[in-house]
Amino acid sequence: MRHLTSVARLAAAATVLTVLAACGGTEPAAAPPAPAQPSEPAPPTEATEAPEPPAAAPVDACALVSKEDAEKLAGTPLDDPLPSGETCWFTGPVSGPVAQVEVHVGDGAKKILDIDRDLKHEFETLSGIGDEAYLEEGMVFVNVSGVWVAIRLVRTDDMAKYDERLTELARTVAGRL
Repeated sequence: MRHLTSVARLAAAATVLTVLAACGGTEPAAAPPAPAQPSEPAPPTEATEAPEPPAAAPVDACALVSKEDAEKLAGTPLDDPLPSGETCWFTGPVSGPVAQVEVHVGDGAKKILDIDRDLKHEFETLSGIGDEAYLEEGMVFVNVSGVWVAIRLVRTDDMAKYDERLTELARTVAGRL
């Protein structure tokens, strides 16, 4: 039994010596050097990029198009608006008729326009509305100071009869931006 105890002590001592050797021996570590004190303050560094301008406040899609505006466009009563991010939805009641008005603001509105262009949809340029405005079947796009708005009307009848209402709503929205 004594032999085992001596062997265990010897193994423990060898382990301690191995650990100490791996850590740099048994000498105490030197204290870290004191931070250097600059004799003169360093000159301010110039920024390589201008700071980002503050982001514009998000535009509330449901504030751009009121329920009354949406009902006038659709030509029928609609349910209360349902906001969802940068979109506002006005849907017709389940009792009918089928109607829906969507208002998209920001990058999503511009993306819809870009996709429709890629799909070769036909557009009419609307002059005198915002910085630029376009009408396509059942939809209008308007840009004011870089803010894009897309308004889509869903109805089951001839969409051409809503072109004047879409154009007028685009003019109203451009004035609100």
